[in-house]
Amino acid sequence: MPDGDTSPEAEAIQIDLLRKTPMWKRLRVAAEMSETVMLLSRLGVARRNPGASPAELRRLAADAILGSELASRVYGR
Repeated sequence: MPDGDTSPEAEAIQIDLLRKTPMWKRLRVAAEMSETVMLLSRLGVARRNPGASPAELRRLAADAILGSELASRVYGR
């Protein structure tokens, strides 16, 4: 097997199924995964900053997600 835990045969099946999946469904899955990543990021920021206000948490999450430079440009310093 390659470095991962998926056999080449199983990977070929996964790729075939993905190719047969309608574009709208692939986009929906991608959007759902993106929402999950954003939620986990916000939860991680809140866990690391238990005393922060909601406004502080939004800004800290923006820094984590966008990077401090872009977050400053979007939300101000």
